[in-house]
Parts: sequence; C-alpha cells; structure tokens
Amino acid sequence: MSAAGRACPLRYRYGASAIAEAPAIAATTLYVVGGLYGNLAALDALAGMLAAEDEDVTVCFNGDFHWFDVDPRDFAAVDRQVAKHDAIVGNVEAELLAEDDSAGCGCAYPDDVDDATVARSNQIHARLKKTARQDRAAVAHLSRLPMIRRYRIAQIDIGVVHGDADSLAGWRFGLAAIDDPDDAQWRTDVFRRADVQLFASSHTCLPLLRRFDADGKPRVVINNGAAGMPNFRGRREGLVSRLSTRASPNPPLYGTRIGALHVDALPLRYDHDRWADQFLASWPADSAAHKSYYRRILDGPAHPPSPTGMRHE
Repeated sequence: MSAAGRACPLRYRYGASAIAEAPAIAATTLYVVGGLYGNLAALDALAGMLAAEDEDVTVCFNGDFHWFDVDPRDFAAVDRQVAKHDAIVGNVEAELLAEDDSAGCGCAYPDDVDDATVARSNQIHARLKKTARQDRAAVAHLSRLPMIRRYRIAQIDIGVVHGDADSLAGWRFGLAAIDDPDDAQWRTDVFRRADVQLFASSHTCLPLLRRFDADGKPRVVINNGAAGMPNFRGRREGLVSRLSTRASPNPPLYGTRIGALHVDALPLRYDHDRWADQFLASWPADSAAHKSYYRRILDGPAHPPSPTGMRHE
C-alpha cells in the first residue's frame, strides 16, 4: 500500500458513471467553492459576493472547506456556515470520518511532491481530526455529505467533484495532467460516462480553465484552485467558480461560455490581515502548516496569472 498521504483509498473511487446516475439539481447560478481551508474571512467575503447577485444563488462547497481551522471555535463556525449550503466531502473531510489513519490526509499526493510536505500534511490533518472529534454536530453533518453532485443550468449538465471525474483525490483535473495527450481519450470518455458537459473541481490547489471539443460538443473543466488561499503569484485573493445563465455582477478574472452558460473564475477578495491573524493563532512559526503554507498565504504560489496557465479556448 502507498504511504499515508500518498494513498488513494478504494472508497474514493466512485467512477464517472456515478455522476450520470446522480439526480440533477436545477439552478440558475451556481458558485462552486473549493478549498476554503477554514478561512473565516473568505466566508464573509463570499457572503458579500452573493449579496451582489440579483437572484438567489446555489452554493456548493466542493470539499476541503476544513484544514487550518484546528481551533474548535473556528472549526464549528466554518462547519455551521457550510451546512447552510450544498456541499460534498473532499479528502480532508473524508479522512476526518475515517476510523483509522492509514490514508493520512487523503491527498494522494503524486511523486513530484516531496516526502516532507506529505508528512506535514499528515500532521496538519491529525491535529484537525482531534478537533473534529470534539464536534458531534459537525461529524454528523460531514457524514451526510456525498462525494459528487450533479447540477443543470441552461440545459447544461454539470458534474461537481473534488478531485477528478473518477476519484475523490484524483489529480487529472490539475495543471500537470490536464493537457497530457496521453489522457485525451480518458477525458473524452469521462465526459461521456458522466453525461455532463462541464466538470467543476478543486483539490490540486492551483486553478485552471480548459475547453475541449468531444463528440462534436464543447466540454469544459474549471478548477478554482483555492477559495481560501492565493492562487497566483503576488495576488492575495481566493477564487471561486461561477456558473450561470447571467453575466456576473462581480467582475471575473477569466472565463468562457458554453451556449447560454457563463463559466467564470471570480476573485474572492477576503480580508488578508484577518486571515493571517487567524492562521497564525493556530499555526505559528515552525509549525507544520506554517512551513508548508505561510509563504503562499503572504505571496501566492509560484504560479503566474498567464493565459496558458489559466485557460484554453
């Protein structure tokens, strides 16, 4: 078996055909919020964005809404807010429910992620799991969540996942794999098996937007990267995916269209200082999360906001 943090448990492997069998939830505007990572300031910023919309918005938190929120009050606050909306589990939440720790954080990290980073992620998750076990209401909420959801907007069927079309912790909707020619047939097949025209994901923690043609129709993958952390070098903002029949009142960073469906990445401009204070209160210098993430929280990842990195149309 793979080491903890690199393992992809069999229970994560739902397969794209499960998305085709899921009931379609009708919506006009859908916000897909992946990788909140316990950022309370980002939740407040999201509320402000929703208030700017003309009509009601469906929100789906597509996993990893918990991570840095090891303080019991922070954890409870995040979970109570998420519970007001649709959600699916990410690997973080799935492993909070696991009886053992054999999968560690459940990230299923690929080989290009160093062992020290994997070990720190396992340490972060172990601490978070202790917090979660003190909150029965949160555990009950998480235990009710599915791994996938299906939506329909403007006659477009949408699969919302955490990882990729086949697995909760899959990495094939990430930057390293999305343009791999060896995966071209797999991409065509999973759109067909899932019976969708668009996948919205997160998990890999870096954003992308890709448009393909398959079976004579446009197909799109949008990955919001992280709602609760910076996604681009030198920018202190999260990202959320917005799918709607209407143009966004909040200016998108980039986007595309499928027929009448607007597909946009919206910057989530949370209060950086408040978020940094929350983070440091739980994860001071030399802690596992500080070593892995604090530089990104301050300066963003080594990922420039370039057209080739963000979209393909």
